[in-house]
Formats: sequence, C-alpha cells, structure tokens
Amino acid sequence: MVAPSRIGTVLDLAAGTGKFTERLVTRAREVIAVEPSEAMLTELRRKLPRVPALIGTAEAIPIADGMCDLITVAQAYHWFDPDLASREIRRVLTPGGRLALIWNAPDPRCEWDAAAHAIAHPSEGQDTARSGELPALKVPGFIHIRTARVSWSEDISREDYLARWLTVSTFLAADDTTRAEMVQEVEATLDAHPDTSGLRMLQLPHLTDALIYEPND
Repeated sequence: MVAPSRIGTVLDLAAGTGKFTERLVTRAREVIAVEPSEAMLTELRRKLPRVPALIGTAEAIPIADGMCDLITVAQAYHWFDPDLASREIRRVLTPGGRLALIWNAPDPRCEWDAAAHAIAHPSEGQDTARSGELPALKVPGFIHIRTARVSWSEDISREDYLARWLTVSTFLAADDTTRAEMVQEVEATLDAHPDTSGLRMLQLPHLTDALIYEPND
C-alpha cells in the first residue's frame, strides 16, 4: 500500500489539549493549533512543543490570509458562530483548500458499551449510537462534498472506562446512592459480557465521521 502524500499546512481549530492535533503532525508539513483557552494550550504545547499554538477563536483566527490547505475542527463546531467562523475559515484557506468537521461516536456494534450507555441514559436506551453516516451540516459559504467514516479501537483499562462514565452528566447529577447503583450496573455488564469479563484492559470500538467541505465559489 502506498502511503498518502503529506499535505501542506493544516490548521486544527479549537484544538483543545491537542488530542486530534497530534494525529496530524505526521500527515502534514506544518500544523498550526488555535484554541481560546490558555490552560488547554499549555498542555498542547507540553505535548507538541514544535507545533505553533496560538490563542484565538474560530471567529477571529490569528493567522494570515490563504495559509491553510486544510482546516480541521474536532468535536467543536457547535460552539462556533456559523457566519463569522465561516468567513474566517474561508479567509485563511488556500485556493482549493478544504474544511473537515469531525465527530466521534460509540460503535453501535459494541454490545457492552451500548448497554453501559443505556444505564447512563435510560430514557434513550441502547439505540442512540449512530449506525448510518452522520448527516451533513449546513456551513455558510461551503459545500459538503463527502463524508469519510473510520472505525477504530481504543485500548482502555476497566478502571478508566468506569471513571469516564463518572464524568457524564447523569452520573454527576445523581445522588450518591443512585450513582453507586449505576456504577454497579456498568460493572455487572462488564462482568457478564464475554468480551470484557475478567479483563483489566478493554478494546473499546469507536466510529469517527469527517464531513469534508469546500468553498462554494
């Protein structure tokens, strides 16, 4: 298999602590991170000292016109002002440049994770994880040209998996007794399922959809 060629300059917008940024550094000749939180940028700079990391927002991107061949937004587009952000994104893209809006989701084929989701969100049940392609969002000034879906698996300890559920709003809002019961239900699910029973390290599958856009003129 021929490795894909590296692209020119990628801007990771609303980069946070760099969880997605670090996936880009081997795939582009230059990666720039922009994030409004100085605290998050401090962590990104620690992990990725060679990546220029700038304070800024999608509505006021602190780089010059026409610098970026690709702009990525991972799990953050819903925070943007669509009109203002779209104008800024168009400004900093090169001719022919593209925008990728990226979201992760649980893989609905994973029975034990779906069961845990139903415990955390009983009103939704187990059928909320998307199985079809993520519907394209309307982005002012852009045309959706395709969606790329990637299936991948995360190595996660049982302890960290349980701890992750404790950060979910329904666990945080529950009283101590209810929260303990919910944790026990998730643990019972892990104990009962053949893919997780007796294991300290779990293989947690995910889906990632990248919605690809180009300017409409």
